[in-house]
Amino acid sequence: MAKTSSTVKNEKRRALVKQYAAKRAALKAATKDQSIAADQRFAAQLKLAELPRNSAKVRIRNRCEVSGRPRGFYRKLKLSRIALRQLGNLGQIPGLVKSSW
Repeated sequence: MAKTSSTVKNEKRRALVKQYAAKRAALKAATKDQSIAADQRFAAQLKLAELPRNSAKVRIRNRCEVSGRPRGFYRKLKLSRIALRQLGNLGQIPGLVKSSW
């Protein structure tokens, strides 16, 4: 089980990303637009740098929704490998069967 503070911090990051998504996208588009003057693009770059660091999408860590574990994460199921195995053995994941050979 992950520390509660880690999972809470990650949820705060998700909220900030959602809050600043439109503003960040507009500023990024302005910095990449070659038709705008260089000083205006630079000003947009400075405004982008003033936004909170945790409002960047790359700072979100994929974590298991059951245990909060950050490693061994399956994106499709939003579970770690350990939680996937436990729930699969209990028969709670449709279509997943324990392999045997």
